[in-house]
Amino acid sequence: TLEQTRPRWLVVKIVKAGDKDLDGQLDFEEFVHYLRDHEKKLRLVFKSLDKKNDGRIDKQEIMQSLRDLGVNISEQQAEKILKSMDKNGTMTIDWNEWRDYHLLHPANNIPEIILHWKHSTIFDVGESLMVPDEFTAEEKKTGMWWRHLVAGGAAGAVSRTCTAPLDRLKVLMQVHASRTNSMCIAGGFNHMIREGGMRSLWRGNGMNVIKIAPESAIKFMAYEQIKRLIGSNQETLGILERFVAGSLAGAIAQSSIYPMEVLKTRLALRKTGQFSGIADCAKHIFRKEGMTAFYKGYIPNLIGIIPYAGIDLAVYETLKNSWLQRYATDSADPGVFVLLACGTTSSTCGQLASYPLALVRTRMQAQATIEGGPQMTMSGLFKHIVKTEGAFGLYRGLAPNFMKVIPAVSISYVVYENLKMSLGVVSR
Repeated sequence: TLEQTRPRWLVVKIVKAGDKDLDGQLDFEEFVHYLRDHEKKLRLVFKSLDKKNDGRIDKQEIMQSLRDLGVNISEQQAEKILKSMDKNGTMTIDWNEWRDYHLLHPANNIPEIILHWKHSTIFDVGESLMVPDEFTAEEKKTGMWWRHLVAGGAAGAVSRTCTAPLDRLKVLMQVHASRTNSMCIAGGFNHMIREGGMRSLWRGNGMNVIKIAPESAIKFMAYEQIKRLIGSNQETLGILERFVAGSLAGAIAQSSIYPMEVLKTRLALRKTGQFSGIADCAKHIFRKEGMTAFYKGYIPNLIGIIPYAGIDLAVYETLKNSWLQRYATDSADPGVFVLLACGTTSSTCGQLASYPLALVRTRMQAQATIEGGPQMTMSGLFKHIVKTEGAFGLYRGLAPNFMKVIPAVSISYVVYENLKMSLGVVSR
């Protein structure tokens, strides 16, 4: 049967895609339903690729369609794609050739390349500056989009909790480390444990987890509205549109939840017994410093979104296109490790570019906690740090920040995949 004509991994995919009663088997009725459903999708895909409306797809149409999805391929690669489907040697593909090739290939048709490479929320390194997910019309219609967001949010909460000690150490080093005290990783951990015990390593984590849900929801809604305002009819935006829409959505989300960012920093820096909880911390700040204290560091935080999102996207697109140019011969599915490597690398590069702004933001949020310390503006703080500590001073706390990237991404990926299965999200 199927296993005699198709590789085992492909048979498993087909069974998973068509198995409606989840008994691990594909009966005749389910198989017919799968074929009909899949043929409808293939017909829509064929029409979207057939730019000239002549009932045939040529290499220029393949290249243009992929370019619209943000994937650049050479003419030789387009010819390879054509040859794999072309039965009569015309170097064009008609509907019958397209259907016969793709009908038993549930995840190898061209528009799904972008879905394999979707810049997903699973790459949560705790900074919340990344460009939001994009969801297909089908995912929005079936409600899969909110399941993805719930799984991503829960995965982020678990990964942030697991890496919270490194995050708190980063904040302490950003605020207190200097040339004179030379606070290091081991010294920072010893200081935290001596001052408040093991539990103190998780100070500020509660707020860091609480802000995931509102920020993700606002960012997603803003991103969808901005896409409409940009006037793009495409399901997937190009890289420049994605950068503009993502940066604006990030700015709107950050503006909405910024007081939570300030609270997270203050709670991470608090001494034992200083506040009884989040509400007490908020009351204390409001009484002593007023409402403006909840927006300290807002400008460098907002500016930081631009280099982060720009470099994150640019590096990801570069790595994606490099992989496709070299290795995408039979399938555009890069596999888990390639995706994780690309996502982690791009996110890390984005953090590296925006880190000085993140440090200045944290210092401004924490200024009132330093007794006798001057209350400086963003530019004044930049000048002061460079003058007293040199350019290296703008990267205090970078080591623990980068130490948490790989465990954060790995943990969030494992939790995300397991939660997706629990929520009934169909894996691509």
